[in-house]
Amino acid sequence: MANGIFITLEGVEGSGKTTQAAILGDALRQTGRRVTVTHEPGGTRAGETIRAIFLDPAVSLDVAAELLLVLADRAQHVREKLRPAIANGEVVISDRYSDSTTAYQGHGRGFDLELLGNLNRLATDGVTPDLTIVLDLPVETGLERTRARARGTGRGSDRFEGERAEFHRKVRGGFLAIAKAEPGRVVVIDADRAIDVVTADIRRAVEELIKQPLRG
Repeated sequence: MANGIFITLEGVEGSGKTTQAAILGDALRQTGRRVTVTHEPGGTRAGETIRAIFLDPAVSLDVAAELLLVLADRAQHVREKLRPAIANGEVVISDRYSDSTTAYQGHGRGFDLELLGNLNRLATDGVTPDLTIVLDLPVETGLERTRARARGTGRGSDRFEGERAEFHRKVRGGFLAIAKAEPGRVVVIDADRAIDVVTADIRRAVEELIKQPLRG
């Protein structure tokens, strides 16, 4: 895909993906690289509409319906934003991608992993991350972070933040299983540390990928 690079950040609720994606994007821009920072679900106009339904705990969704919504979001995201940016030589950083579907709907919800893998391949249309960083931390720590954030903004928990800890432990196990199965693509970083320490580890992983030190 030309000279573009595709990096994804994954992890359980409260692991700091959004914060670290923004920090990484800024650091890469300081090196003169063109960068797109995006997220799933969302990232496109259609995706934001899907996101509103997907995360709303007041909307009852069957597991299959939940899965198909996030796959529809991904299909649009890939074709409208990810593939064009990568083909244009940009560094694309996505806060969540296909591994989240495997972890949440597969390991968390219990959806058949083989079928899910086939559906994910359809949605991604061959767009695979060059590097995936899993920000790992204890489920209880992540959930407390999300609760504190919700209190600070005055909003309630979304569909996944409100799930029981056991669900999130399955999701965490799913991410770690993916990392074990694909060590060449996936790097696990301990996110239960200060933001700047986590940032430094992420930068080292990205430097190894692009072979160009990041400033800042």
